[in-house]
Amino acid sequence: MADTSHGAHAQPPTPGQRWSEFRQSPFWPAVVLVLILAAAAGLFAGSYTYSMANPTPHSIPTAVVGSYEQTRGRAFLDGLEEALNASVKVHAYDSTAEARQAVEDQEVFAIFEIRDNGRTAVLDVSGASGASVAEVLADTAPAVGRKTGVEVTVRDINPLQEGDPRGLAIFYISLAAVIIGFVGAIQLSVHARSLTPFERILFTLAYALLGGFAIAATVDWLLGAVDLPFVESWMILALTLFTSGMVFTMFNTLFGRWAMLPTWGLMVLLGNPSSGGAVSWPLLPSPLGEIGKWLPPGASVNAQHTAVYFQGHQHAFPFLVLGGWALLSCAVFWIWRHRHPGGRERRPAHAES
Repeated sequence: MADTSHGAHAQPPTPGQRWSEFRQSPFWPAVVLVLILAAAAGLFAGSYTYSMANPTPHSIPTAVVGSYEQTRGRAFLDGLEEALNASVKVHAYDSTAEARQAVEDQEVFAIFEIRDNGRTAVLDVSGASGASVAEVLADTAPAVGRKTGVEVTVRDINPLQEGDPRGLAIFYISLAAVIIGFVGAIQLSVHARSLTPFERILFTLAYALLGGFAIAATVDWLLGAVDLPFVESWMILALTLFTSGMVFTMFNTLFGRWAMLPTWGLMVLLGNPSSGGAVSWPLLPSPLGEIGKWLPPGASVNAQHTAVYFQGHQHAFPFLVLGGWALLSCAVFWIWRHRHPGGRERRPAHAES
């Protein structure tokens, strides 16, 4: 008689058993990562293309002085708004000096001075306020002037530095600080896993200070691309690095091994395209132009841009944004530090070795 004692073991596994085995295998997280990376690649390309491929004016605050209420002056301004799809927001000033002060305070991007009862106009753009905005206005205003019988002269009253003709250097150094900031925190979580919470904050601060110095020294001293107000720029970069690192640490505390997803989404997919560094805020899609000011990348670009090109007119807002994110991240990490996938047990002082 045939031996059938092992017959039950020969039955094929059920679909549920196969799914359970797959979920417990190393292939499950690998497949999830493949899908996430594919989606991230599409979102990364899409977010930057949507934000920066075709910059379009949405709201450009400009100053106007002189005889702008005369017939030709009014026709010229109306023609300009029509050419730019009503995106020019005109603010009248009593004098050119007041208008220039508004430029320095970054309240307006350009000045239209209407002269000779509207027969001539001087457009003072500020390349440092936004190269893309200045280019749009400098291209559009003379064309509108020819149609309305107004002779337009264009001047750049605050040009970009020679080593940064497109105004992108600030975006690049801020981008470097953002990315190295959270990459550094990732590396600490991998290679220095046993750091205590306080030690982790201290080492994040340490690489933020050294990294900020290295970025500023490379761009200014080594390459000579931008003449930075060194100490102020260094501190802005260090604060950006620290904030970015602590944002990842916060998400690592809340979401564990999937912390890279919210970090990448907040800082790279949303934060960098909306920062105003590559494309000025008035040319970004309207929601991004507003959101970007409240995120660390946008605050970093804003503070650095003012430090380099509008010295003496620094604003508190970008520092409050960076400091707020840093404080929030540190607080969340500290309160729920027991959930962070790291740290070590402290041994009693009298414990035997």
